Amino acid sequence: MTQSSTLLAEPLTLQNGSVLKNRIGKAAMEESLCDENHGPSVQLISLYQKWGQSGAGMLLTGNVMIDRTALTGPSNVVVENDSNMAGLKTWAAAGKAGGAQMWAQINHPGRQVFAMVTQEPVAPSAVAVEIKGAKDMFATPRALTEDEISDIIKRFAATASVMETAGFDGIQLHGAHGYLISQFLSPHSNRRTDQWGGSIENRARLLIQAVRAVRASVGKDFGVAVKLNSADFQKGGFTEDDAEQVIKMLNAEKLDYLEISGGTYEAPAMTGAAGDEIPTDLEKKRASTIAREAYFLDFAKKARAYAKMPLMVTGGFRSLSGMEAALKDGALDIVGMAKPFSENPNIANDLLSGAVTRIDLKKIKLPIAALTSMAEMAWAKTQMHRIAAQKRPNPYILGPFFNLVSTQIAQRKAAKKYRAWLETG
Repeated sequence: MTQSSTLLAEPLTLQNGSVLKNRIGKAAMEESLCDENHGPSVQLISLYQKWGQSGAGMLLTGNVMIDRTALTGPSNVVVENDSNMAGLKTWAAAGKAGGAQMWAQINHPGRQVFAMVTQEPVAPSAVAVEIKGAKDMFATPRALTEDEISDIIKRFAATASVMETAGFDGIQLHGAHGYLISQFLSPHSNRRTDQWGGSIENRARLLIQAVRAVRASVGKDFGVAVKLNSADFQKGGFTEDDAEQVIKMLNAEKLDYLEISGGTYEAPAMTGAAGDEIPTDLEKKRASTIAREAYFLDFAKKARAYAKMPLMVTGGFRSLSGMEAALKDGALDIVGMAKPFSENPNIANDLLSGAVTRIDLKKIKLPIAALTSMAEMAWAKTQMHRIAAQKRPNPYILGPFFNLVSTQIAQRKAAKKYRAWLETG
């Protein structure tokens, strides 16, 4: 006999006064489903029509890019202006049809962009991404000028304003997983000696100014959130102490919620895969956290003591009892899940009704941690594309390595189309 969830089903009032109908948030996954003009495709809208009926309280999109020259993947949606407004409105409406809030994750990749997409990435400093077994996949970036940093801040605000007009309920600034804001926060990738580097106050300047610019560009009822690493799990990188200081800075910005995650492409803690450079003490701490289901739950419990905004934790939740326990302990306010939505697009309804009490995903393990992470993301993307095509997910349709290779081939073809589109202006 199944038992329905109680705490997961409770509504949550955000800082702006809007209400999530329950505590389940579909976290961001890169869908790679843009149309020929890098707006939302028919397939992307179809995917969110399905997820719109999933029962989740909030749906968070994958990367929406703020700059057409800087994409995390060649098939991303790009929003610099209102040129794709009709498609954006249809996308927002699809996600909201079942009562969920629809939020857009907006992002700039910085140096963390595949070389097949661009050979001229930008970053805080000219420090290349280095992944064992993935040589030449990333080009060495050049350091941004101060004028370019100011332009990027304006771009975040402009994209947020367009998403508000399109009917989205809020935006989330992606400040985690080794993308541009995260690169500025981390002394591993930020070697600057000007006002954008050095102290944590300087390294956090891009994030804080972007939040303020976004807030100034949208109405008071429009949601603004941040995704932040608890740590990037690299030697000389962004630490838990850094994260604590950044969260205290963000307290003054009246965020509607803060999503806690961790890791980068080089050290992909967000997928549960260990990086090659994780210090021993952090590795032990992370192993302990994984054993308790949610990778970043321990940090969230500490953050609860000083964070003044609702907290969302994403990564590792696999049982109904674990989700309920985390909510009961007060460690978080929103349970974030990503890959479970790619295997079962009705997962929120199933958890809330008690029809599903345990989520068992396909286990993927390759010899190198970073490649395991890439294979997991490719697997999830394949399932999302099946859902978008009105097919049932099938995690066993192709082995993880061959699926990764197949996805990379498709990405290379998409990158060629993207470069051609970019040349058209």
